[in-house]
Amino acid sequence: MFSNISIIFIGTMLVCATVNADVEVPKIFGDNMVLQRNMPVPIWGRAFKGEKVEVAFAGQKKEAVANDAGKWMIKLEPLETNKIPGNMTVKGINEITFRNVLVGEVWVCSGQSNMELNVSSSLNPIEETKNANYPEIRLIKLPVVTGYIPEDNVKADWAVCSPEVAGKFSAVAYYFGRNLFKELDVPIGLISSSWGGTRIEPWIPPVGYRTIPELKTVSMRVDSWDSATEIGRETYFEFIKKMKAWIPEAEKALGEKKAALPLPSLPLAGTSHQEPTKIYNGMIAPLIPYAIRGVIWYQGESNGEEGISYFHKKKALINGWRQLWGQGDFPFYFVQLANYRQPDTNNPRGGDNWAGIREAQTKCLEIPNTGMAVTIDIGDATSIHPNNKQDVGKRLALWALVKDYKKENVFSGPIYESHTVEGDKIRILFNYTGGGLIVGKKEGLEPVKEVKYEKLAWFAVAGIDKKWYWADAVIAGNTIVVSSDKVKKPVAVRYAYAGNPEGCNLYNKEGLPASPFRTDNW
Repeated sequence: MFSNISIIFIGTMLVCATVNADVEVPKIFGDNMVLQRNMPVPIWGRAFKGEKVEVAFAGQKKEAVANDAGKWMIKLEPLETNKIPGNMTVKGINEITFRNVLVGEVWVCSGQSNMELNVSSSLNPIEETKNANYPEIRLIKLPVVTGYIPEDNVKADWAVCSPEVAGKFSAVAYYFGRNLFKELDVPIGLISSSWGGTRIEPWIPPVGYRTIPELKTVSMRVDSWDSATEIGRETYFEFIKKMKAWIPEAEKALGEKKAALPLPSLPLAGTSHQEPTKIYNGMIAPLIPYAIRGVIWYQGESNGEEGISYFHKKKALINGWRQLWGQGDFPFYFVQLANYRQPDTNNPRGGDNWAGIREAQTKCLEIPNTGMAVTIDIGDATSIHPNNKQDVGKRLALWALVKDYKKENVFSGPIYESHTVEGDKIRILFNYTGGGLIVGKKEGLEPVKEVKYEKLAWFAVAGIDKKWYWADAVIAGNTIVVSSDKVKKPVAVRYAYAGNPEGCNLYNKEGLPASPFRTDNW
């Protein structure tokens, strides 16, 4: 095993070797890639110090000179959509040519296992894989890797979407991209960077932690690993002090033919991939600042025990990625966790399992330019990996199509807005009611069907005594009126506020499910 000092020494040698190399670019650039349309497109890499580098593509030629560290960057002027493959050349002392390059829409697709789960492992795998012949959709899948510091390269290649490739690609990403392609008829580039079983903390960059006062303790710990920060400098000075004390003691021990004490440890993150920032360093940092339209995100199961703390972490993630990408508040659309585990129909109070984190995910809609795909109706009580990823991709795509591509459509199911107490009843008002509220039923990949003679399920009501009872809920226009003969003076309502509210059935007429909610803060 290498010591911490050995790791840094080897890393330094590799950096030096890279600086003294022919012109090169990171592998996020490659044959078959898609470049983002209608915005400046950064191209960057390494070369000899002072070497002039020329990038040529789509009638543009841009030049840069490698700096003292051997780094260079140019920005292509905004590109128009191009479905006809072209070549890009990067020329210095040597010349690199990237072939079959398209210009369209690029999205980063990230998260944990439900984002990672591939087409072959989701619903209708044989049919879906067989039909995945979309040469204008391009895919790149990053291997799982961590880093003690932000990495600048990936070991991955772009591929043209085909039955041979799509089966192994993220199902949510593929179905999201396929929906965009069918609606927009432009090339789609999908960058899959996900890792099953991961918490949100390792995906958050240091700058993201610093933006959230509630995460100050973690932020200080992360900064202690970085010698460029004030806390980090103090930590490294302390390390140097220990090293200076260690050297004479080690010399003395060796002179007496005794074993020297172990080297003091450098102030670095631990070895676990779940340490804060470590996956960001390995799997997101190398993508920045590749021009993208936005991000889709499916994660939270590994933070499933949390409530409001997850909101703070999600905000740190989004803030950090946006700040480092330098593209402003780009779209960030995410999946609210699906129903999971056995339903508890004897507990109208709810609040079990993932109820709290779903509430935190809903609160994330307060962050500018975000959107949430609700999946409370398509989960699996027995599996943390529900295999209906087609509807997940479609519901994410609806947000993008309306918000980013100006399509006219309803893009969300009902989300709680407010309530009023009316005698022995409570009236609930919603955003995103679309064409109206319905009692609906979802079966497999079939569209939601209105069930006119069934009652709304999973509504509960409580009075000032905070005792919860199952309630009668009736659709009244674009509102729901909730009551119970056991609660004469109701003050609060909960809907589907449970780990698995199986059979919850409030939808809008467009077939999008209502998000779980509660009106209280008990």
